[in-house]
Amino acid sequence: MSSVIESIETLLVDLPTIRPHKLSMTTMACQTMVIVRMRHSDGIEGLGEGTTIGGLAYGPESPESIKTNIDTYLAPLLVGQPSGNVHALRARLNRHARGNAIAKSALETALLDAQGKRLGLSVADLLGGARQTHLPVLWTLASGDTRKDIDEALLRLEQRRHCDFKLKIGANPVDQDVRHVAAIKEALGDRASVRVDVNQAWDESTAVRGIQALQDAGIELVEQAIPAREHAGLIRLANRFNVPMLADEAVQDARDAIDLVSGGFSGAFALKIAKSGGIQGVLELAHVAQAAGIGLYGGTLLEGSIGTAASLHAWATLPEMAWGTEMFGPLLLKDDIVAEPLSYHEFGVDLPQGAGLGITLDEDKLAHYSRKN
Repeated sequence: MSSVIESIETLLVDLPTIRPHKLSMTTMACQTMVIVRMRHSDGIEGLGEGTTIGGLAYGPESPESIKTNIDTYLAPLLVGQPSGNVHALRARLNRHARGNAIAKSALETALLDAQGKRLGLSVADLLGGARQTHLPVLWTLASGDTRKDIDEALLRLEQRRHCDFKLKIGANPVDQDVRHVAAIKEALGDRASVRVDVNQAWDESTAVRGIQALQDAGIELVEQAIPAREHAGLIRLANRFNVPMLADEAVQDARDAIDLVSGGFSGAFALKIAKSGGIQGVLELAHVAQAAGIGLYGGTLLEGSIGTAASLHAWATLPEMAWGTEMFGPLLLKDDIVAEPLSYHEFGVDLPQGAGLGITLDEDKLAHYSRKN
């Protein structure tokens, strides 16, 4: 008899960050993760994670809504169902529930983790096999203080932890942000790549002025300078400047990718399992991008080790990404809830080994950091 899904538990887990993390829309001192524990009738437990940034500051799903919607609407669609056919269960969720991409991603991750454990295969193996087992990881400089950011970057270079850096800008006047970025690029010189993420903070006219100055300063990539829905403006910016544009919030899924490509967009796409509703959705997006010659970047919503591992298994199945990855989420946290943290070294991170995600919970730490009400 095939295994069925017996229960789905969700936990809100609050982990402090190593420093305030300043973005255009919020400043984070704590990250809240929704941890999914999916138990099956054959005794296997699948783990998943749904994480966003700054409550509702980033998008329409908050940690609390992710938990509530899984508990109330999504889990009942899965409990009692045969657990082996992930495609069928994903289709069931999409047929009966709109949106909720992060919640669906957490559930799909738990399904894949359990299926991998059941078959003795890694999630990457379930997806066809890993093409790479050590993935490059950049570091985001987001203290907001120029001197601190320079010192932080130099330390990461010395540690051989990161050699590519991204700066979160957009909260300050454009000239102030450009001075900040240019000073950091000048201090690092050719030792490191420097990119920026504007997090949709500029209108198009401001973006034209800001991007020109950033290009002159030697910045290598500009992420989502204008609001996500302004596809035409993003295409105009991509065609106007030599520095590539990175579409992030503008490209949620394969349909967005087709719209941008058919409109003449050139540049790069940021992949995130959370915004695409899970690993299957993000790989559909990646394959459209590959067919169109669009560069890829492995993005994060600052997930912890479970969500980061899920992303790494997806990225590992793709050819080498033109713009690397930013899977540094666990490094931003003061502690972890897994028994064995991910291995970061030599400017990247190792793909976890073992069945499923290759991740085991530390039950004591999970209990300590789980929200009690």
